[in-house]
Amino acid sequence: MDDKTKSIVAHITLIGWIIALVMNQTDKGANTSFYLRQNLGLWLIAIAGTVLGMLTLSIISTIISVAVLVLWVISLLGALSGEQKPTPVVGEMFQSWFKSIS
Repeated sequence: MDDKTKSIVAHITLIGWIIALVMNQTDKGANTSFYLRQNLGLWLIAIAGTVLGMLTLSIISTIISVAVLVLWVISLLGALSGEQKPTPVVGEMFQSWFKSIS
């Protein structure tokens, strides 16, 4: 599987992310590594938003969910174009925080 395809697979559910991670271990791809880090950050924000929503008001969870969906679509469009486009606001932080994922 080529680098662009693996970076797209990384966007398709958590299972797709794991598949792309495993496949990237044997055949490293710069775009795949980039989008693995981006999507890990988006997954963590989504989980944190869900937990926060359970503990407080559900409107907070809804706002975070919509924001994560928008960021995920932006990330997917970047992967489809074959370019490394960080997600707005948080993408550069994800690259820094998760740099061990390659």
